[in-house]
Amino acid sequence: MYMDIFFVVAGLIVLTLGGELALRGAVGMAMKLGVSTAIIGLTVVGFGTSAPELMVTIQAALTERPDLAIGNVVGSNIANILLILGVGGLIARLSCGAGVVRRDATATLVAVILLVALGWYGKIVAWHGVLMVVMLVSYMAWSYHMDRKDTASANLHEREAEETENVPEKTVMIVLFVLGGLAGLVGGAHLLVEGATGIARSFGVPESIIGLTLVALGTSLPELAATVIAAARGHTDVAIANVLGSCLFNVLSILGITSMIHPLTIAADIRDIDMWVMLGATILLLPILRRDHCINRLESSILLTGYVAYIGHIGYRLGVV
Repeated sequence: MYMDIFFVVAGLIVLTLGGELALRGAVGMAMKLGVSTAIIGLTVVGFGTSAPELMVTIQAALTERPDLAIGNVVGSNIANILLILGVGGLIARLSCGAGVVRRDATATLVAVILLVALGWYGKIVAWHGVLMVVMLVSYMAWSYHMDRKDTASANLHEREAEETENVPEKTVMIVLFVLGGLAGLVGGAHLLVEGATGIARSFGVPESIIGLTLVALGTSLPELAATVIAAARGHTDVAIANVLGSCLFNVLSILGITSMIHPLTIAADIRDIDMWVMLGATILLLPILRRDHCINRLESSILLTGYVAYIGHIGYRLGVV
């Protein structure tokens, strides 16, 4: 039991460090190759903050733990919207451009609806994954095309990429950062999955619940850190874009790529309860953003209250409360 807890803590630390190294190495590589900062912000940073979820989900799927894999993504999206935007909005009033609402928020809602539909199908197989990845690539290409016409949106992505600190410049350091980051992501994911599974067995907790809570919160740490830093610096448009981008990447890239490697079966409790919570949180966010393109402290409190209620309901499902 104690070793399982150690594995979870160690896994989260190694995942976080690995994600940071891989992200900075990828940004350094893109800059070395002359890729524009707008593209880096749109793609590399988005993938970078979702890397822990990707590695944990793949690791869980390959070790025949689909409940942990699906729970990780669904739980991460719920935490992103209700917890992370709630915390960020208490630090500073979060604002965004109309384009973020029209494009990113709408695309996130479409991706979530697709996942709910797949939930009723019962599983995500290879051809679903191919479709999801194609949708993501198409969306990214369209976003870049629109950003070239929208100066404010392009500046948002550029600022997001430029504020990635301690980016290596020498080729040797870039390679070391990328390889070290990938090793950290793989090793951290293995430790986290093994530890979380051991804890679930010890307490008789379903792996789906562990994925929705412990693993989801752990792998959402990069998004939480990015949002808190962005809010504290006053770059609130970056904070909202980070969260929406992460939710979109979680569904289309993480589940898409994982299902192409190994089919994913969706547990009944996730399908019947948690996916609807994820959809409800996404739908709740849209009118908040459409009203005046911001999230104030009252609305942040509502989001946080929703997350507390959700965790309370999980406790009820386990018979804890």
